[in-house]
Amino acid sequence: MKAVRFHEYGNPSVLRYEDVEQPLPGAGQVRIRVAATSFNSVDGNIRGGFMQGPIPVKLPHTPGIDVAGTIDAVGEGVDGFAVGDDVIGFLPMDGTGAAAQYVLAPADVLTPAPKSVPLADAAALPVVGLTAYQALFDHGKLTAGQRVLINGAGGAVGGYAVQLAKNAGAYAIATASPRSSQAVTSAGADEVIDHTTNAVTAAVTEPVDLALNLAPVAPDELAALVTLVRPGGVLVNTTVWMPAPSDEARGVRGIDLFVRSDANQLAQLVASTDRGELRVDVAERVPLAELPALHARAADGAVHGKVIVIPPAA
Repeated sequence: MKAVRFHEYGNPSVLRYEDVEQPLPGAGQVRIRVAATSFNSVDGNIRGGFMQGPIPVKLPHTPGIDVAGTIDAVGEGVDGFAVGDDVIGFLPMDGTGAAAQYVLAPADVLTPAPKSVPLADAAALPVVGLTAYQALFDHGKLTAGQRVLINGAGGAVGGYAVQLAKNAGAYAIATASPRSSQAVTSAGADEVIDHTTNAVTAAVTEPVDLALNLAPVAPDELAALVTLVRPGGVLVNTTVWMPAPSDEARGVRGIDLFVRSDANQLAQLVASTDRGELRVDVAERVPLAELPALHARAADGAVHGKVIVIPPAA
């Protein structure tokens, strides 16, 4: 089968589009004929060798932690899935990824794919959708009537965060650049702040219950977000190389989010998608052979929105 792998850590040039032996599922695993994977920023960090501590991978390594595809082989002890089932999942970050025609997956990370979007497009949902869900509800405890500030809402996680917050009955304030403000508005944001021309601290005039930071801001900008949170509220930060600040005097907690795979939560996101409550947005669709070029564009800051990566038909 065709796959993209890197045999050593480094810049995007280490990625190779090559022939790899097709894997066989072991106990508890299924083999998926990949319809698509997606690009996540962590893929570039793993490839660059910056995540060897928290995410040790075995070289050569195939990236791609999102998967959407069709089960074509089932290992021993797998219940609930059969050959021919369309599934999506968030694969183990330290395992072999889905930038290939076939991938093995633990059955327990998978959930049936949404029926309302093309199967390949559903690869845009797992990692970023779960990041938004866990930030808002696991860590932020967001409930109806609360106010949430989503800083950096123009990216892939932000689009889901705005939609999920609105579906929960919250008041959503989002920061975005002019390039992405229309998308953030269509996702349902009650207020959109142009962070290129306005200081967020000046634009948010009432305290929020939850501030969610999705942007690679400077430490002082991150610390300033804490001042916008009411006493007893929460700041959740996804840029984990910069620890979340807190304000103990006012009881404002700072939480660093490390997204985890959760098939039950993913099933909830799928159900919301099929009910028409959650829109899956895909910015680009690129062939698997062009994944090295996609990594290079991402390293230059030239990738905007969610990009899915499609292998050749198996």
